[in-house]
Amino acid sequence: MSFEYAIQVSHLSKCYQIYEKPSDRLKQMLFRGRRKYYQEFWALQNVNFNINKGETLGIIGRNGSGKSTLLQMICGTLNPTLGEIKIKGRVAALLELGAGFNPEFTGEENVYMAASLYGLTTAEIKERFIKISNFADIGAHMYQPVKTYSSGMYVRLAFAVIAHVDADILVIDEALAVGDAIFTQKCMRFIRKFKENGTLIFVSHDPSSVLNLCNKVLWIDKGEQVKVGDSEQVVNSYQQFCSENVYKEDSIEVLDSTRSEDVAKDDPLLNKIATSNIENSTAWGVGKAKIISVELIESTGLSKVLQGGEDVILSVKAKVFKNLESPIIGFYVKDKLGQTLFGENTYTYADTANTSFGSGRTCVAEFKFKLPLLPNGIYALTAAIAEGDPYQNIQHHWVHDAVIFEVFSQKLRYGLVGIPFEEVSLR
Repeated sequence: MSFEYAIQVSHLSKCYQIYEKPSDRLKQMLFRGRRKYYQEFWALQNVNFNINKGETLGIIGRNGSGKSTLLQMICGTLNPTLGEIKIKGRVAALLELGAGFNPEFTGEENVYMAASLYGLTTAEIKERFIKISNFADIGAHMYQPVKTYSSGMYVRLAFAVIAHVDADILVIDEALAVGDAIFTQKCMRFIRKFKENGTLIFVSHDPSSVLNLCNKVLWIDKGEQVKVGDSEQVVNSYQQFCSENVYKEDSIEVLDSTRSEDVAKDDPLLNKIATSNIENSTAWGVGKAKIISVELIESTGLSKVLQGGEDVILSVKAKVFKNLESPIIGFYVKDKLGQTLFGENTYTYADTANTSFGSGRTCVAEFKFKLPLLPNGIYALTAAIAEGDPYQNIQHHWVHDAVIFEVFSQKLRYGLVGIPFEEVSLR
């Protein structure tokens, strides 16, 4: 294996033999493969990817796609049917609840057992036990059998162990989601610190967490590798795929970017301080309507640079091709990592339940708001037009990165989104 890789996966596949009844398993043993009494189920097929040292890989996919099977093979608890995995370094994993601990043992006994499996000596575990106990923060439960633990307490203890075994590669499955908010924040702080030198594999159904932590994403569906690459691109494709499956009874059409001739030439919005990217953006939807322009301006028309905190107007125009009942137009603003910072839609403020637009008409949504105090950087605005309500709807046109804008201010900003303060004093 090349030393630049922490993990190298080549043509990895896992097949399970499914027997209709127990006697078929016995027959299979007796006939020694001359006859087949089982059906093959390929949980994973021909998966290939590399993870560099210090890189963070997110793994996404629907339930049953093969994510957990892949993680188990990486951790060595499951053998592949075909292909190979090459790993350089110590792997520590937080997989599904119930894996790795003996329910009859106390928390303390499980700490010693689990840490020893990661290669720590008894003396090393004894030296780190106080830190592990403080990180888990489960009090006297540390000396009670694990079978009495809640799911949250189990995760606390399991994560505390893997955080103190000097792992080179950290594998975290969706089990982290069952922890409470305070402990989850503690885990995230550790993960961000670990990323500075270690290699991370992270599985989650939360796109924001994946985008926040991972610079590379692997998408698996029905055991097959769909796409691997830049986190934002892969997550956007996955979200589109999931949305399309919601509307699979309709004829989903991936729409080309809006052509310049579709955009109204008599646009009244002047002094634009954002760049329209609609002609180059990726888009998808059912296709009964199409967004033809998205514009963001500073409301006074005087400012040429967005600093955050000013009043702005966002105008979204859409052309209707078939009659729309209860249309909704909305938007999201995302940072350079693809994390959604804020957004809104017309349903929240306008009564659209009895509104309809006929074929050939153009509908315009206008949002007037105060831009948050965003940190300096580049931001993208995604716009969409749907039919229905925020809970049950059909997406007719979803345009990624329709507008690109930059925020620059001399003032220091904290967090992802800042807020204006009416008064700050020190007494």
